[in-house]
Amino acid sequence: MKQATLHQLKVFEAVARHNSFTRAAEELFLTQPTVSMQVKQLTKAVGMPLFDQVGKRLYLTQAGEELVKTCRAIFNHLDQFEMTIADLKGLKQGRLRVAVITTAKYFIPRLLGPFCQRYPGIDVSLQVTNHEYILNRLSDNLDDLYVMSQLPENWDITYQQILENPLVVIAPANHPLAKEKNISLERLAAEPFIMREPGSGTRKAVQTLCDSHNLTLKVQLDLGSNEAIKQAIAGGLGISVLSRHTLALEGSTGQLTILDVEQFPIERYWYAVYPSGKQLSIVARTFLDYLLTEGRQVAEKTAARKTVGLGEASLNTTPSSEQYEEQKHHADSFSVE
Repeated sequence: MKQATLHQLKVFEAVARHNSFTRAAEELFLTQPTVSMQVKQLTKAVGMPLFDQVGKRLYLTQAGEELVKTCRAIFNHLDQFEMTIADLKGLKQGRLRVAVITTAKYFIPRLLGPFCQRYPGIDVSLQVTNHEYILNRLSDNLDDLYVMSQLPENWDITYQQILENPLVVIAPANHPLAKEKNISLERLAAEPFIMREPGSGTRKAVQTLCDSHNLTLKVQLDLGSNEAIKQAIAGGLGISVLSRHTLALEGSTGQLTILDVEQFPIERYWYAVYPSGKQLSIVARTFLDYLLTEGRQVAEKTAARKTVGLGEASLNTTPSSEQYEEQKHHADSFSVE
């Protein structure tokens, strides 16, 4: 068999599939004598007959049946190899389409930077949108991967945890509770709250926690943007619960701080999602592997570093708690039920 060629195997498989030298020759654009010669040389290499001819019909021998199985296995492996090579070529000039929920904008672009530097030929399309539009895009299979923190129920999807998404209590840096430890939920419930819009994953997580302790928050303002909520907190309108990742860009001059509250942080996760049964391209698979390994490490280090720097700076450089009480009194007159 060491003398057998791939061309001979392809000719033999075609003859076996059609049970005809003539039809195999037509499929392969060869003459019938050439096909017969290739099969004869392969038979010699095997050392056993591959066909029995009864009248004008061909029948595979036992050796022939085993060789057909071997040929098809070889061809299948070669097809897989060709697809892999094609994907690897695409990796240098491919396209990656990623859609992420709004809050993920705080860390996904930071992870895409090193990835694109490593694979400069990849053209990245990043869609940042709300939960509803993410689900629409997922339903229409418009992207390679979707990053979200709230998994859709009763959807046929494949998902993997890629990063922790802890929810923390955020307050103005000059808040009276800023220096306290292990603040009770009852004490927290007495504060005016700014919340994400009804239906958001963050709001659902907070509501679940409060319901389990029979507490009702004083929600005075609903906002659909994390940036708007942070500005409202800094302006003294109240406190809120947001993903720790929303603080990643605050830096040392931030006016916000994380309160030390019992039952917090609430553990949540970011997920990479795609429709079940979808065959990820090598580009998408490479990016997913990156998110699960190096990307996760980069994001966690960045979030930890920014959060620590934020807390230290905010406690040392912001106004006093008396000024906060004045801001709070002013905010109460403009609160929205």
